[in-house]
Amino acid sequence: MSQRIYAGCLLSRAFEPDDVKLRAVSDLIFFDVPAVPSHTTYREDNVHFGSMEGSPTVATVLLPVERPRVDAAGSGCFAVVHRDSIPDAVRIVRERPVDAILVSVHRCGPEQVEVVGHLVREFPGIPTVALVSQHDPTATEMLLRLGASGVRQVVDVTSPTGWSRLRQVVGQPATRAVARIQGPILDALAEAPADARLFVEALIRLASDTPTVTSLAQKLYVRPSTLMSRFARAGLPSPKNYLAAIRLLHAAYLFETAGLSVADVSYRLEYSSPQSFGRHLRAMLGLTAMEFRRRFPFPTALQRFVELMITPYLPTWRTFHPVAAGSWDSKL
Repeated sequence: MSQRIYAGCLLSRAFEPDDVKLRAVSDLIFFDVPAVPSHTTYREDNVHFGSMEGSPTVATVLLPVERPRVDAAGSGCFAVVHRDSIPDAVRIVRERPVDAILVSVHRCGPEQVEVVGHLVREFPGIPTVALVSQHDPTATEMLLRLGASGVRQVVDVTSPTGWSRLRQVVGQPATRAVARIQGPILDALAEAPADARLFVEALIRLASDTPTVTSLAQKLYVRPSTLMSRFARAGLPSPKNYLAAIRLLHAAYLFETAGLSVADVSYRLEYSSPQSFGRHLRAMLGLTAMEFRRRFPFPTALQRFVELMITPYLPTWRTFHPVAAGSWDSKL
């Protein structure tokens, strides 16, 4: 099975050979995984970025006077995508990775409370937080309504510690998918060299918006041909195989959220269309997207990945250096 993809191991289909264009990029000797950016926003949005790349993204529905204050609070902590209504914020959540939703009790009208309830139920992994910037009877009534709809977190920025509390609540990096994928895989690779584990960490972090080995190699500052030849000489499945398999894990994770459709998952994973995603799944697994969602829930997909792509190759991974010059280069 050394040259079969994870999906192929599941359904006896093999990957096509790697097909990447050589790019003149300097070899990477060592890289720092936390510094790898995670692009969670798009230039057409009204986005205010924190000073740190890869910061969490917060979708907001706020009063105009509240927006610059939230932007200032998020500086260096989180990026902000402002929207004018709850339905607009829901659209953002469906279309791209969002780590929290901040709703002003002064902007949310009674007619939008039901939409907030659907949002909370359909996306339980994304915290919806109510923001209070002034005290009045209307705000109190809206807090009660939002609480009844399922909102469980409130930040009152009229208090001296309110803005720091906001940073704590919505500014934590959103790594649920990455953490859930990394855990069992890195546990299995406990005896692998540090640079090999770092490579796998980065691969998992980057896979959701990195569809090709060429773009992966660019982000890791290593030549595609160098990366592929190291895996081939080691007798491991190709980087293309690992990348495609981990992108399947991201898809399986996203499919756990009932509120995400096949189209939503397709765009989250940087496919040009749901049809493109469907063609990819059929080529890899012989399944439709809905069949994949039903047959491979995330825990099953993750377990199979470890069993088929990691465990059989553990002796190799213990001495393997995918991005740093090491023992495999000495065998040239």
